[in-house]
Amino acid sequence: MVIKDHPTIKAVKERGQPVDQIQRPLSTAWLREMMLEAGADDVGFVSIDRPELGDQREDLFKLYPAVKTVVSFVVRMHRENVRAPLRSVANNEFHTTGHLVNDVARDVVHKLSDMGVRALNPPMAFPMEAERFPDEKTWTISHKPIAVAAGLGQMGIHRNVIHPKFGNFILLGAILLADEVTEEQEPIDYNPCFECKLCVAACPVGAIGADGWFDFNACYTHNYREFLGGFVSFVDMITDSNSSYDYSKMMTKGETVSMWQSLAYGPNYKAAYCMAVCPAGEDVIGPYLDDKRGFLQDVVKPLQEKEETIYVTKGSDAEAFVQKRYPHKTVKQVTNGAGVSTIRGFTDNMVHFFQRGNSKGLNATYHFKFTGKDPIDITVIIRDQSIEKIEGLVGEADLTMTADGEAWVRFLNRKMTGVFAFVTRKIRIEGNPSLLIAFGNCFPF
Repeated sequence: MVIKDHPTIKAVKERGQPVDQIQRPLSTAWLREMMLEAGADDVGFVSIDRPELGDQREDLFKLYPAVKTVVSFVVRMHRENVRAPLRSVANNEFHTTGHLVNDVARDVVHKLSDMGVRALNPPMAFPMEAERFPDEKTWTISHKPIAVAAGLGQMGIHRNVIHPKFGNFILLGAILLADEVTEEQEPIDYNPCFECKLCVAACPVGAIGADGWFDFNACYTHNYREFLGGFVSFVDMITDSNSSYDYSKMMTKGETVSMWQSLAYGPNYKAAYCMAVCPAGEDVIGPYLDDKRGFLQDVVKPLQEKEETIYVTKGSDAEAFVQKRYPHKTVKQVTNGAGVSTIRGFTDNMVHFFQRGNSKGLNATYHFKFTGKDPIDITVIIRDQSIEKIEGLVGEADLTMTADGEAWVRFLNRKMTGVFAFVTRKIRIEGNPSLLIAFGNCFPF
């Protein structure tokens, strides 16, 4: 059959071009009303060309090459549920609201498609591009900076977006439009976070510093125990066990059932206490202002006093923090499952896993020269309990390490001993060897 004679082609030609009844650029008032009717609680619009999206633009174009505007929106959560000491209540709220976020985006995109408006609705959280784990970003879109750019709030010191009215009791969604809109929003000109530091006080692993520091490793290892890396760690426990008795020494029946529950019903947060205790937001702050002592007693204390297992990596800042601050909580050493697969993954992620407590007293400049199929030179400066990573070899090094990239990855993953690596000259150093040991102490896995 000649393609022009195909019934589908004939039907399209007979029908002719549809009349475009949608005015361009798209009306933000019309879009906002559609979003609110679908279940969103607030909406913002931001052009792909805005400077605030500069570091997101490449990912957005990969996700949807036709994108011209991002519609960011929020859906409120029931804050009493999020604050419940029983995490099953809080996690049910996270999951229920998360599904609603995805439903809102899909419903609106479906309506827009019927009107001839091209749009895409990325997932609120899962599914993610899991094959990229652990060396690349697995999420399809970074909702937080987009929401900030779209005027839906600012980031608090706990790294959650705080909406000026609803506080941080929100989940974020987005729709990517292949159209421009009539009006955009600018970031709000103040931060709803007033740094009450209740999130600092409630975090069971000390991940949030009063000075604004954030310990990614501590939060990732405990709060996300049943997510990506934690599941990898769980599988490693199974495969490393010689028997059910051996396994039972590493995992209680309750922990096994908890992992099953996450696999069956969705991954569960172990804490998220920073969000639970946050009093910011016009609709949220009333009880805190009326009775601060009562707020602490009713909201913060139950989470602090809860007897629970806290997951930490061995030798981490979090381990020392929990033992000192929360002796009634059970500390359990685990691997965080992140590991290292490539040299690029190692260099990109080292800042996130840096332990500033373990770096106390270390002031050194390191030159790393990685050879092999993914050669790269970097400079790492650890000074005053902070870390700086620079591409290339900069300044004078206190220690220089030259290593075959694959050998270094194997060494980090404990698949090659240090003795073998140095004897075979897969890894070579110039400088005081103790500086390399001190460096390693800053990154417990």
